[in-house]
Amino acid sequence: MAAQEVLERQFPGRRAQLKRDILMTALTCFNEQGLEPTTILDIRTRCATSVGNIYHHFRNKEGLIAALFFCVLDDQARLREAYLDAARSAEEGVAALVGAYLEWVTTEPELARFQFQARSSVAKGPQAEELAERNRQRNRQIHEWMLHQSAREIHAAPPELLPSLIIGQAESYCRAWLSGRVASQPLDFKAPLAKAAWASLRIFS
Repeated sequence: MAAQEVLERQFPGRRAQLKRDILMTALTCFNEQGLEPTTILDIRTRCATSVGNIYHHFRNKEGLIAALFFCVLDDQARLREAYLDAARSAEEGVAALVGAYLEWVTTEPELARFQFQARSSVAKGPQAEELAERNRQRNRQIHEWMLHQSAREIHAAPPELLPSLIIGQAESYCRAWLSGRVASQPLDFKAPLAKAAWASLRIFS
């Protein structure tokens, strides 16, 4: 299972096995039942562990949701950085960001479903500032990478608008695919979505 591989990358080793089992079970419960209806007892029952173990690793349900959500962000960053390392221009960088996002969602649909439903919960919860700081760091890194390419499209675009311009259309399609409203996998449209993202930046040139 792809999600299990993500958890093994983020929480490696035999000592982290129970943590991975809890997170994997929680992911299944959240996607099947929703965040709010799912209880710690639901997760404990399906994971065959104790409530004490869950609280020991994650403190509460909000901590469990946040741990899984940040695991998603870290894995997305891993793929995004790999794509960007191969890009040699601003246009290639935009295509890399779109391609990395589409590949991740296509490969990890269960984690992507969770991410979409959990984003608001984490943004409003105890880990809200950590999420905001992670987002600031990601956006700053992307903006700095783009500025080094000396492309007037990037220099002219408002930095706070860049993520929406680059990923917005890809994210919209991914949501439609995850909900079953469209059948073709997101990665099938990597080229046109990358071109659309670049075209959206060129309006500032």
